[in-house]
Amino acid sequence: MITYDRLFVGGSWSEPSDPSPLAIASPHDRSVIARAVQARPADIDRAVAAARKSFDAGEWRSTPPAERIAMLRRFNALREENATKIAHLISLETGSAGWFTRAGQSGLTRQANAYLKAAQEFAWEETFVPSDPSSPVRSVVRRAPVGVVAAVIPWNSPFSSATSKLIPALLAGNSVVLKVSPENSPSMGFLAELLERTGLPEGVVSVLPADRETSEYLISHPDVDKIAFTGSTRAGRRIAAIAGEQLKRVSLELGGKSAAIILPDADIEKAVAGVKFGSLLNNGESCIAQTRILAPRGRYEEVVAALGELVESLVVGDPNSPETFIGPMIRPDQQERVRGYIRLGLEEGARLVTGGPQIPEGLEKGNYVTPTVFADVDNTMRIAREEIFGPVLVVIAYDDEEDAVRIANDSEYGLSGGVWSADEAHALAVARRVRTGTVTVNGASVAFDGPFGGFKASGIGREYGAVGLGAYTEYQTITI
Repeated sequence: MITYDRLFVGGSWSEPSDPSPLAIASPHDRSVIARAVQARPADIDRAVAAARKSFDAGEWRSTPPAERIAMLRRFNALREENATKIAHLISLETGSAGWFTRAGQSGLTRQANAYLKAAQEFAWEETFVPSDPSSPVRSVVRRAPVGVVAAVIPWNSPFSSATSKLIPALLAGNSVVLKVSPENSPSMGFLAELLERTGLPEGVVSVLPADRETSEYLISHPDVDKIAFTGSTRAGRRIAAIAGEQLKRVSLELGGKSAAIILPDADIEKAVAGVKFGSLLNNGESCIAQTRILAPRGRYEEVVAALGELVESLVVGDPNSPETFIGPMIRPDQQERVRGYIRLGLEEGARLVTGGPQIPEGLEKGNYVTPTVFADVDNTMRIAREEIFGPVLVVIAYDDEEDAVRIANDSEYGLSGGVWSADEAHALAVARRVRTGTVTVNGASVAFDGPFGGFKASGIGREYGAVGLGAYTEYQTITI
């Protein structure tokens, strides 16, 4: 039993305003795996006050960038030393398969190293000579920290979401209140322990598990200068409205309904093998999952058959088992949500290739769903337009390349996508026409040096690398 009976506020553990712990259930069998106290508005007030005091006092923001980099490098080293434990905790609380949480640890290292490299090369302060030689004025342009950052993250990939905000915000000299989901209390409690060992100044960082109402209280707090959010588009719209009313800086990484375009010349075997990871990673509970598979009519049934065979071969079960590829959904309500979409697909007239709304045999105690593939799907169907957030794929036929690009772009979302082709240059040309923030060619992995974020309803702003670091700064121009 994992127990957290105190909250990490301003860099140290303190008594919560509400001492009643929340019981956290295993997605695998719904047994209680942890008990953890949750933050309430009074705790938010303490954390924001600590952040405000630390920022205004200037100890961290006035620390030279090289020293801030060294501190965050220490944090990253501590995280790497504990990678196995972190992977285990995430699997335990979310149901994410062990292969995914273990593989994600190297991704966290690449993400952090990209931020650290960007901070080393960042133009923290530049002096510009006047463009007009007769002008006596020269300019000093600084990248100053924004101030107090409210970072709010979802439950599906907690460490990645947390560090994608914490590391650049802290490198830039901000103070941060990180609000995490109650389900992630075990892994995020351990994150707080690592931050405590890092040795940041008092008040600079807090890690608080809390419900949605308390999250909105944090976002609306008058002493918060910037909101950094990852989560649903619906919640993002609400946050954007609050930020607009208060003129807070805001960055939003939201939902997706990404398309994988399989071009006629693609190697179907390789493309479908790539879909296994690009579309079904993290049990399908991933904003970047490419769950709309666009196949040419001339090879449509070949793609459908290959996808059906692939999905039927995947092992569903205990996330701790080395054979498991897909684990349970995080909560019973998420399980029912995904099963509801599978039933909806049948009602909409899609052809069930494999799967269905039934719970996998022998796994009735947990939050499991049967991985499902639908064929004969029209892009107007709800299962093709709405984010299901589970292991459900839809296969859509297209007539020609123009039609494929049209279908891929016919979505309110624009977060991710993929193109598969034997001709890399041709795939790149098609990728340039897809209106999403990230497009992979032939299954390439995420590049953490480049910016990540969405078009349209998939968000505002970017994370990762120099662009992500810059999102936590303000320009200040001093003329002399």
